[in-house]
Amino acid sequence: MSPNKFRFRESFSSLKFVPRFFNEIRKVNPGLFYANVLGRLINALLPVLMLLVGKLIIDEVVLQIAAEVKDMDRLWMLVAVEFALAIISDFLSRGISLSDALLGDQYSIDTSVKIIKKTSEVDLDELEDSEFYDKLERARQQTTGRVGLMSNILTQGEDIIVIISLLVGVVAFEPWLIILLVVSIIPTMINEVKFSGTSYSLARSWTQERRELDYLRYAGASDVTAKEVKLFGLSEYLAHRFKDLSDKYYVQSKKLAKQRAGWGSFFNMIGTTAYYAAYVLIVFRTVAGIFSLGDLTFLAGSFNRLRQKLQGFFTRFTAITESALYLQDYFEFLDLSYVERTSEGKHPLPGTIRKGFQFINVGFQYPKSERWVVRNINFELKAGEKLAFVGENGAGKTTLIKLLLQFYEPTEGEILLDDIPIKDYDRTAYQQYFGVIFQDFVKFELTLRENIAMGEITEIEDQARIEGAASKSLADQVVTELPFGYDQQLGKRFKQGKDLSGGQWQKIAIARAYMKNAEVLILDEPTSALDARAETEAFDRFIKLTAGKTAVIISHRFSTVRIADRIMVLKNGAVLEIGTHEELMQNNRLYSELFNLQAAGYK
Repeated sequence: MSPNKFRFRESFSSLKFVPRFFNEIRKVNPGLFYANVLGRLINALLPVLMLLVGKLIIDEVVLQIAAEVKDMDRLWMLVAVEFALAIISDFLSRGISLSDALLGDQYSIDTSVKIIKKTSEVDLDELEDSEFYDKLERARQQTTGRVGLMSNILTQGEDIIVIISLLVGVVAFEPWLIILLVVSIIPTMINEVKFSGTSYSLARSWTQERRELDYLRYAGASDVTAKEVKLFGLSEYLAHRFKDLSDKYYVQSKKLAKQRAGWGSFFNMIGTTAYYAAYVLIVFRTVAGIFSLGDLTFLAGSFNRLRQKLQGFFTRFTAITESALYLQDYFEFLDLSYVERTSEGKHPLPGTIRKGFQFINVGFQYPKSERWVVRNINFELKAGEKLAFVGENGAGKTTLIKLLLQFYEPTEGEILLDDIPIKDYDRTAYQQYFGVIFQDFVKFELTLRENIAMGEITEIEDQARIEGAASKSLADQVVTELPFGYDQQLGKRFKQGKDLSGGQWQKIAIARAYMKNAEVLILDEPTSALDARAETEAFDRFIKLTAGKTAVIISHRFSTVRIADRIMVLKNGAVLEIGTHEELMQNNRLYSELFNLQAAGYK
């Protein structure tokens, strides 16, 4: 979307989200919100009152200069009133700014929480789609900076009251000034309408590129990537790529800014000319004796403020419509509808798995893709069975796990649990059935205790359970090496943080699976960072500790998968063979070939 193609109508239509926006702000802190609105209403009446008092002061000064007997009481009383109004105005302005900031912070927290919760409803295949991720990124950007939009809209309402009160005062003295006032603000209005929505349009059209810029900035300056960047001399390449992409954005942004500044100067010159024409009219009428010096002060001040307020009104209106466009991204993301995950109308989950899982002609392809990741998948995972998935990279092993977990919905076929399609179970409750450690498990830069408790976060206060999970996974060996034990901060991001080796992280990740008393355990390359001895010990313990439980194991090490009850071999997204280790070795197909190749490497 080119900035020049964006139309004011699209920008204006986004204002329909403003009432909902304010309703959400009101809900986060009703008392503070209403106090803010009341303060603005009072503050809106002060400018015209101060101008009127100023006019009375000047007229009183002129009167006292001409008087033979000076009576200063009224003059000092007027000065005191103006002083009081100035103090009240300052107090209200500071209170309004404070409440704006506090409401903005609270609303930012509220929107962040909503986005986190909404993201949890989204299927994994959508999160992995680049177009959907752009929507998420634009919505996430709106969790901060909403203070400006809220303040602008409230200030707009406040200024409307100021403008009306000033207009009443000006009309009472000189109605003809309204014509010159209109002429002075029309150029500003034209300029703002002309460029309305262009900044948003540019930012939206560059969503992916700005995300790439963020990644390049991270890749070029991060402790995670530092080793490779230094070793392969990537700094110059990353810096050049970042600069090249940034320069392209800068060129478009500069062109838009120059157009806006140029037209703005031209239209402002017209408006300024109209303002000074009004000023000359006021001066002439004062010299002619039609207006007093107080009237001159009041009218000049009122006209100047009216012009400024009206220009600010239209300029701010453009800012509001552009911000509302960003707000539109946020609300449209929240309004995305997904299948309800409540248990209403769903089959109750079995307390204990009786028969197991069954894949019947299951196939999966990503949205907007014609390539099948897996297809015609048929197998059973029996209750209490340890089933290993084997295959070369890209064979479809992890995809089957994601289908089993209902992260993906099958494109064709179905998956059953105890003869009932898994989609007929409440998804959230169903997923609680599983304890899973993925190959790319998250290294949470939190305490060690929290990292283990992630497997069953509601039990984070159960120290005995955490220690038991650590003992089962051998993570207790890691604990003894850390100065703060289970309270040790992990990662280098924070003060006193401790980084761990890959093997240590994996032991902690495996502890998460033990932390959860799950019916089904899934280990996707869980020991790839462990040495051979530690891996053997970990799996021996795993088999003993999960006796009678259903489990899926993915591993490239055949010394590991041979301990499974059965092994399923995948190739190009299809089941090639399935059986025990001995049966597959006798088949003399892919499994035996890969096993012998790996075994030869140890000779």
